[in-house]
Amino acid sequence: MILVFGTSGQLATELANLPDVLCLGRAAADLSDPAACAAAIHAHAPATVINAAAYTAVDRAEEEEALATVINGDAPTAMAQTCALLDIPLVSVSTDYVFDGSGTTPWTPNAPTAPLNAYGRSKLAGEQGITDSGAVHAILRTSWVVSAHGNNFVKTMLRLGRDRDTLTIVADQHGAPTPARDLARACRAASAGLIADPDKSGTYHFAARPDTTWAGFARETFRLAGIDCDVVDIKTIDFPTPAARPLNSRLDCASFTAAFGVALPDWQDGLNQILQDLGDLK
Repeated sequence: MILVFGTSGQLATELANLPDVLCLGRAAADLSDPAACAAAIHAHAPATVINAAAYTAVDRAEEEEALATVINGDAPTAMAQTCALLDIPLVSVSTDYVFDGSGTTPWTPNAPTAPLNAYGRSKLAGEQGITDSGAVHAILRTSWVVSAHGNNFVKTMLRLGRDRDTLTIVADQHGAPTPARDLARACRAASAGLIADPDKSGTYHFAARPDTTWAGFARETFRLAGIDCDVVDIKTIDFPTPAARPLNSRLDCASFTAAFGVALPDWQDGLNQILQDLGDLK
């Protein structure tokens, strides 16, 4: 059995659809209480653990960094320490936001980290705690997660695009929208891979292909949904937010595909499926 922390998020929702998975929500294991997370692992004694829960309010984290660090840093550390004690592999999802977004080259898993914001710092704290725990683990950094569930860029574009003739969208942040359904399958593959070969323990990247921008993503969403809304490109500097965003979120995923045999998904295919699930495909 795979024990998943999270129930309502995009990734946890997709993981719940896979066989032999038990998802724990906040009532059963609140990540603001790391000891409760450790106790849940002891209680269920799973074959593997996937941490799919996180504090993801990037802008609010600038004012709540202490809370974000408990949820994204202390809780995964407690999970990892417990997994090390019980000899259980752990898969924990992290983010491209641990990098500073400089340059144009895709980030490799061993590239230097330098988060630009509190959210990124909190996720990096979790990565460091997991690595230091001695647990067999796969830290899986990803980018721009989207699905038919919860709040995300696709659903925001569908709502705004139907109400407006024109939208200004950031066009100088580069990365890849990653469907949560594909990310869930990658997490499961990593869990199985770690059981089969604990030497695969380490940090990996998993994101869809090809690279695009938020503006490009919006245009494709409108095209597939048959929405007549023009997209005007703007720069990040013209759309200020409390938390700084990296300009380069490209991820080099070669080591993950080599280790776990999972092909990288095409985000356009994933977007097509999301719109179909939502009933918004043209």
